[in-house]
Amino acid sequence: MPSVLVVDDEPSIVESLRILLRSEGYQAHGAVGGRAGLERLAELSPDVVVSDVRMPGVDGLGVLGAARAMASPPPVVLMTAQATLQTAIGAVNAGAFYYLQKPFRNDELLAIVRRAAESRALRAENGRLAREVREARQQGGRGGGAAAPLGVSRRWREALRLAEAVADSDSTVLVTGESGTGKEVVAGWLHARSGRAAGPFLSVNCGALPESLLESELFGHVKGSFTGAVKDRQGLFAAAGGGTFFLDEIGETTPATQVKLLRVLQQREVIPVGASEPVAVDARLVAATNRDLEDEVRRGRFRGDLYYRLNVITVHLPPLRERRDDVPVLAEAFLGRAAERRPGGRGPKALAPAALDALVAYAWPGNVRELENAIERAVLLTPGDVVGVDALPERVTARRAEPLVSERAPASPTLEAVERAYIAWVLQNEAGNKSRAAEVLGIDPSTLYRKLARYGDGGPAAA
Repeated sequence: MPSVLVVDDEPSIVESLRILLRSEGYQAHGAVGGRAGLERLAELSPDVVVSDVRMPGVDGLGVLGAARAMASPPPVVLMTAQATLQTAIGAVNAGAFYYLQKPFRNDELLAIVRRAAESRALRAENGRLAREVREARQQGGRGGGAAAPLGVSRRWREALRLAEAVADSDSTVLVTGESGTGKEVVAGWLHARSGRAAGPFLSVNCGALPESLLESELFGHVKGSFTGAVKDRQGLFAAAGGGTFFLDEIGETTPATQVKLLRVLQQREVIPVGASEPVAVDARLVAATNRDLEDEVRRGRFRGDLYYRLNVITVHLPPLRERRDDVPVLAEAFLGRAAERRPGGRGPKALAPAALDALVAYAWPGNVRELENAIERAVLLTPGDVVGVDALPERVTARRAEPLVSERAPASPTLEAVERAYIAWVLQNEAGNKSRAAEVLGIDPSTLYRKLARYGDGGPAAA
């Protein structure tokens, strides 16, 4: 599991957060005070840093600066009781991954740390793919060193064949599929197979940031354009020049952001926040969504002109329950990765036949992401060489056969009714815990809260 360094001048806060993070499987370390935090940062090279802002001597921004100066900078989450939108934007401008206001809920912190760890892992994976592509080119082949996303089923191979066929063009690609099906993995593979493989692969989750921060992240801003904008900042569209920019959960964007995205696709330029002159961009756009955007257009929730600009090539990824032949292949791969991460790489080496049968029989509502989490949990709970069925989550071994849609749903339910019933089913299986339900669904907790608020089923107040 990823390592997390907690820095705060209150020993009780350091210890309580270490206990919380360890209970979730993280390797949690602590440092009391900013100066001790700098020493531990250099000693441990953690995957994620969680630091208070207001500390005597060396404050949180000092810790942030030291982290960003490292050869492989870890994402830094800053905490403070003195938070405003301007200070949050200022902290993000300085390079913080997230700015968290005290007091916060445990599940809120855990969700942010998980996203930070995933972001670091993605950067490492992108670097690995880029190295493989460079090596392949040196040997005379383009993209040959990038291994295809795992899967042997017919529908999965068809999706990859389509992605590979369009990889070498600059056409916009829309990757669709349920949460957890591997849309970002396929987008990264498509980039690695393209003529832009030597350029950057940058990504942003449109549902994870408020609109004000998302606009600055996408398009950049100029110094003085708002409180906290202390210097010019290049947006991700411009930073991805010569490479690929991946927009995840594009269906979660607001109408105002959609207008600006449309300009990027039509004019190939952006106007940074506070600027008067456009900036040309040269990035290939790959977008992803778990929504039916055509239906969203009919309902007036998504701009039709933007949808048709995005929908040049659509690669649809089938859910895991519709490609059960891939479950053994994926499970074995995840088992090897999780075992290697154990101290000394001494994790279990195989799955018991009963365990594999249970994995294949389960419907996997959270798709590949849920399968990977289940395997990682099983590895942590297995002392020997073989993962048995008892190490798997109860929801997997119970082989539940509940329908995804309530029996009270109409014979031909709308997409929204199906989504609402599906979310209710996941929440019921997770005993109402929204944080775990969001993880199973493969969406950000804030996205789940928005959906529940829209359905009138409760919001962030619930645990």
